[in-house]
Amino acid sequence: MEKDNAFLGTEPVGKLLFRLAIPTIAAQLINMLYNIVDRIYIGHMPENGDLALTGVGVCMPIIMFISAFAALISAGGAPRASIYMGRGDNDTAEKTMGSCFSLQLVISAVLTAALLLWARPMLLAFGASGNTIEYAVAYIRLYAVGTVFVQITLGMNAYITAQGFARTGMLTVLIGAVCNIVLDPVFIFLLGMGVRGAALATVLSQGVSCVWVVCFLSGKKSILRLKKNTLPIRMKLALPCVALGTATFIMQASESVISVCFNSSLLKYGGDIAVGSMTILTSVMQFAMMPLQGLGQGAQPITSYNYGAGNAARVKQIFRLLLAVSLTYSITLWALIMAFPRLFAGIFTPDAALLDFTGKALRVYCGAALLFGIQIACQMTFVSLGNAKASVTVAVVRKFVLLLPLIYLMPLLMADKTMAVYTAEPVADVIAVTFTAILFAGQFKKAIREISAPNGK
Repeated sequence: MEKDNAFLGTEPVGKLLFRLAIPTIAAQLINMLYNIVDRIYIGHMPENGDLALTGVGVCMPIIMFISAFAALISAGGAPRASIYMGRGDNDTAEKTMGSCFSLQLVISAVLTAALLLWARPMLLAFGASGNTIEYAVAYIRLYAVGTVFVQITLGMNAYITAQGFARTGMLTVLIGAVCNIVLDPVFIFLLGMGVRGAALATVLSQGVSCVWVVCFLSGKKSILRLKKNTLPIRMKLALPCVALGTATFIMQASESVISVCFNSSLLKYGGDIAVGSMTILTSVMQFAMMPLQGLGQGAQPITSYNYGAGNAARVKQIFRLLLAVSLTYSITLWALIMAFPRLFAGIFTPDAALLDFTGKALRVYCGAALLFGIQIACQMTFVSLGNAKASVTVAVVRKFVLLLPLIYLMPLLMADKTMAVYTAEPVADVIAVTFTAILFAGQFKKAIREISAPNGK
């Protein structure tokens, strides 16, 4: 691996995307294993596994919200650091990373306190019932203790990938995931800790990953290094990072809000089985869509670096390739889900009734997943170009303008109220992708013109 990252502006784009995206995709998939593995083991607990799975599923809005705060800082900070590196200004890139690191520590302390104080009322508001609340509280209170590990691992790993160290970024999550896979059955079954064991395994695993990330970014192999003089929070550097990361934050935090709305509506129309099915649906979608996020993150350092360097031809080339690969993947995935829904659902539960219900719901919920390659490619490129306004706009439109109202509107239009709630997802996706594509076409041309013009950098 080269000590500087000039290769981002010289190597063939196809080879470079493959080199950076494959480890990043692997890292995204492995990262999902933290919560996916928990749900698989919990769903197979011999007593009340279905209720325990539903209880942990109700915790997912909180977990997604915690992850969203990591993205708020890193998703904006890492591209900005890459742009500075493209301009040859590694000193400002280091100060950007240090400011974001310290800001994440502050956010971690606030989130931990809030979760420990208000876990039960939040979970009841998020769709927990009398049958599932104790499982949910037991899981989230232990998970809250490890909030700082989640923030640093997810947040700072983005800076490792942004420098071109994609394999190292993959190892960050691989180490934690392997620990989680090993510790889960020990704590859940062997020690009889149940859902508490799943949470403890996750916290310890994230702690190991956190130590790995900090050691790498403080060491000599990293191009950008965490040092004492870079750690003070410089608001002139941190605030633009927060602004750029707001789109990703909205996308992830809104998943939390949307999940609450889905759970409350499904509990009303379909009861615990509908909420349990939603846990499986979101697990399948998150795991299946992670490669798209990985592709976008693999393309980010290339796009940001070349945008900062004023290389318009390479910026256009990487977007076309990213769009083609993303769309091919999303279409293939959609076809598999439509053909074998019970196969995907069966990973998470052996319960026959839940399996039958989820198999039907999965086809409805993922009805427009074939188009999602367009959404992700455009969204990630907006972020890579530093276009905060456009990133925020497409995130807000998809989640709040479209999906949130549709969750409550669709049951008024369809006879099957429960399936109508699931139908809100594909209807929102079709409209959102159309809007995003139109907006991107204009904004991308504008960005290319700016860096193509004399003194356009």
